[in-house]
Amino acid sequence: MKRPERIFLIGFSGTGKSCVAHLAAQMLGWETLDTDAMVEEEAGLPIPQIFRRWGEAWFREAEARALGRAAARRRVVVATGGGIVLRPQNRQLMARQGFVVCLEARPQTILARLQGGEAPERPLLQGRDPLRRIMALKARRQHLYALADHTIHTDRLSPEEVAREVVRAWRRFSAGVEGGGERLAPEALFAGAACVVSISSGPYPVYVGWDLLDRLGELVAGLGGRVFLVSDETVFRLHGQRAIASLERANLPTVATTVPPGEESKDMAMATRLLDWLVAHRAERGDVMVALGGGMVTDLAGFVAAIYARGMPLVHAPTTLLAMVDAAIGGKVAVNHPKAKNMVGAFHHPAVVVSDLSTLTTLSPREVATGWAETIKHGLVADPGLLDLLEDRAEALLALEKEAITETVARSAAVKAMVVAEDEREESGRRAILNYGHTVGHALEAATGYSRLYHGEAVSVGMMAAAHLGLRLGLTPPHLLHRQRRLLERFGLPTSVGGVAKEALWQALALDKKVQHGRLRWVLLKDVGRPVVTSDVPLPLVEEALDSVLSP
Repeated sequence: MKRPERIFLIGFSGTGKSCVAHLAAQMLGWETLDTDAMVEEEAGLPIPQIFRRWGEAWFREAEARALGRAAARRRVVVATGGGIVLRPQNRQLMARQGFVVCLEARPQTILARLQGGEAPERPLLQGRDPLRRIMALKARRQHLYALADHTIHTDRLSPEEVAREVVRAWRRFSAGVEGGGERLAPEALFAGAACVVSISSGPYPVYVGWDLLDRLGELVAGLGGRVFLVSDETVFRLHGQRAIASLERANLPTVATTVPPGEESKDMAMATRLLDWLVAHRAERGDVMVALGGGMVTDLAGFVAAIYARGMPLVHAPTTLLAMVDAAIGGKVAVNHPKAKNMVGAFHHPAVVVSDLSTLTTLSPREVATGWAETIKHGLVADPGLLDLLEDRAEALLALEKEAITETVARSAAVKAMVVAEDEREESGRRAILNYGHTVGHALEAATGYSRLYHGEAVSVGMMAAAHLGLRLGLTPPHLLHRQRRLLERFGLPTSVGGVAKEALWQALALDKKVQHGRLRWVLLKDVGRPVVTSDVPLPLVEEALDSVLSP
């Protein structure tokens, strides 16, 4: 099939689009165009002066004109500006006319590249905290970058290596895509998505909003044949019939089953029961599993979907805050071993995540609070603006005010989506930052039999242990430890726990999945948005950190 004769490079500033476009064009014997350079040529001014003189609106119009001229050329590699994806018309034009490649990089990499460049007037470098500015702006655009035909992570690659990857992707994946028009901007599928998770098998949307269970059938339609819905008994009583009604309105035959609520259900015995249920109903590989419930259900049902018939399509419909911002996003599904949490698992991403915020109103304050722990964690490790939002709007969030909760859950989900896109299968180490607080947190859950502490409560205590450890190592500043404690307590989360034997905790730590070569990996904070992963921690300091959170 015919390959498109245009390659469009999109991505955030500092990912190397201009340099890579030139190198890739050389390899193909094509021409290079740069929309920023084209705008500057039209205006007769550099971009910073264009913004000062005529403003962003004029620039975006000129940028769209430049893209139109570039799309009219053939055998061309086009480097685009970081914000070109903001206009739907631009996204649609690139999708119709060429092969779209996103160049991706971590915010820290972007900052280092921009600081080492020759453009001192870059607005992103102005002010006291350019890293924070980069992280916030990148998070707002990430769902648009994720819609490219192919994504290349450039952090550890030279420009020549990235250019070779661009050419390789064009040769391997682009045949027949020209004129598709719905690859970069699949509005029919992703309209209204809070974020999009970009993975190797293709992007999937995360929807966040009120009363979305009434649209579940609409959002699931087209994924497969019959629907097999798994929920826990409590959630099904509250929301099951509403979900089934929506699915059946979309002409999706639905079979449902329930499991007892609680972490105790997330084991191999229950997984086997669900496999027997699927076999009894002659479920096929093309049928769809819908997980309706909290993190226990999404983990359990997702694990069963991953192993049944070597994988069946999965939809997560999380009904707890914890699942909406964490468990339902990222593809990690598992069941517990009696001695270690989530020890038996797989990577199996959902096709769609549908987070109906109205379900949160049926939870107890304690059940909602456990989700705030993961949201606070996302702010601490990756999004300073999210942390500010949690502090500034705590009262509204605790009252589940619609506007505040929608913005915060969507932003937290976007953090998880961004980190997953950067390290889908935990190979580069980037995804490890999401384990902040989980080393001790998981051990606490195992040491208390998975029944005493909610996951978020255990993680909250684990974050305090990590902060104490970081403080003793000279990494975490005292003001950050105190800020973290105040915020956790403001959202009703524990910062210490009593009645746990230290010996049982040590045994659970030894079985943690994050152990490498017999040594525990710890995620610690240098500052908000500046996590570090280390295994070089003396055991006496670990013991001190445990003592700091274990009350008599």
